[in-house]
Amino acid sequence: MEIEYANYAVEQAVRLLAIDSPSGFTEKAALWVQKAFSSLGFSAVRTRKGGVLVDLGGTDADDALLLEAHTDTLGGMVAEIKGNGRLRLTSLGGLRAENTETENLRVYTRDGRVYEGTLQLCNASVHVNGSYGSAARNFDSTEVVLDEEGNSADDIRALGIEVGDIVCFDPRTRVTPSGYIKSRFLDDKAGSVCLLTALQIMRAEGLRPEYDTDFYFTNYEETGHGAASISGADELLAVDMGCVGGGLACRETQVSVCAKDSRGPYDHEM
Repeated sequence: MEIEYANYAVEQAVRLLAIDSPSGFTEKAALWVQKAFSSLGFSAVRTRKGGVLVDLGGTDADDALLLEAHTDTLGGMVAEIKGNGRLRLTSLGGLRAENTETENLRVYTRDGRVYEGTLQLCNASVHVNGSYGSAARNFDSTEVVLDEEGNSADDIRALGIEVGDIVCFDPRTRVTPSGYIKSRFLDDKAGSVCLLTALQIMRAEGLRPEYDTDFYFTNYEETGHGAASISGADELLAVDMGCVGGGLACRETQVSVCAKDSRGPYDHEM
């Protein structure tokens, strides 16, 4: 039975990861989440902020619990259409050029067209650029090369591309034979799918929460205001990625508890 639920989680994660959804461009992901929870028989409604609120029920309203995850991811936006037909980007959230150089991407225009391209270093040939190895990687030193004919800003604008268009990077999702799932944007679509799988298990086992419980799927977490518009819960539990690195007591195969958020200070007397 555990393998059945694990397989369900992987299948749903692959589906959700395939939906481009950087902050500010999350409508399709939110609709997917709403439909997925509604199909399990739970009330799932859209909030004014564009998130999805799922009511699990529960009889004890005095200790209400809110669990939240987020469906928005890191991404980019067209900051400039350069004279050579290349695009300069600005990040949505904490996207880093060092981590996205040579990655495939999609540019979404306002009229619904989608164009593919690649982020690369300006003057990207190692045979020509003597400073290729030492050049700083940031969104001023890199550029998007579109998979379209276009050698001027006018050529690119004729495609319908304009400053402010959303840029989404390929998640490169892969499920390995050993059962690992590798992908960009597991933060936090993996967390979202964990909550979905929990409800799948609850439905199959005929379980309902004792405490008044809601799930909330936010759509602006990567830009700093996740569940800020939701109130009424006594406890909030964020189901999100956990940092793995030197000096931390965690691994990629563990569920960890964040003991300190470094972005305080906080007033715990309020």
